[in-house]
Amino acid sequence: MTAVDLHVKVLDETVVRRAKASGLDVLVYAPHFTQLEDIEKTAERYSDDELLVVPGREVFTGTWRDRRHVLAIGLDEPVPDFITLEAAMAEFDRQNAAVLVPHPSFLTVSLEAKQIERHRDVIDAVETYNPKHWPQHNRRATSIAREFELPAFGSSYAHLPGTVGEVWTAFDREIDDAPDLVEVLRNGASRRPRHRSSVDHYARRALEFAHLGWENSAKKVDRLLLSGQEATHPEQSVYDGRFDDASVY
Repeated sequence: MTAVDLHVKVLDETVVRRAKASGLDVLVYAPHFTQLEDIEKTAERYSDDELLVVPGREVFTGTWRDRRHVLAIGLDEPVPDFITLEAAMAEFDRQNAAVLVPHPSFLTVSLEAKQIERHRDVIDAVETYNPKHWPQHNRRATSIAREFELPAFGSSYAHLPGTVGEVWTAFDREIDDAPDLVEVLRNGASRRPRHRSSVDHYARRALEFAHLGWENSAKKVDRLLLSGQEATHPEQSVYDGRFDDASVY
């Protein structure tokens, strides 16, 4: 059995200690607007014999007003933000990455049922529990996973270090490295989303939901609308112009 937190935004010594103390074996580190190479270096720095940290990319597809987040694990080449959903999915498929749907049908940042149906053959799993969700969001996400017969997963989706270890997905097999994780995700290996249920867990959920206010603040929106300056904008040299035709900014 392997306990995996499939989506965290924060990573430092405190996060690593908390993950180990919570019995996690694997973390997927997928910060926003960070180039893949930098994510890979950070993940390697914090991995050891007790905890495997796997790099991931939650790609911000579409414009700010019509944004859809998709989580890819196992990329060999960088994929930018601010491209169309269709272009991102095609690139994930080309690279044989594991493609996960985080927080489906949640606020204005997620894939809805119609997008999941359109890209069903590329998608490997749907998130059915994270601390930012309200109960109705978890029920809707579970319904979507069942409707499209896609495996479920849970993650802490931790933007705050204290949330790490609150949610995980338990796989029925050993996962020793990043390719192992990609394989079990793509092959639909048996797994079970798990989460804590203490009073502290619900307090941490409230803190994570409150954090959304900062995430969607006017200051951050203004920064995003200057997206040509982002490290993951398609115009950055690391992408060699490959995504110019798919860029939305």
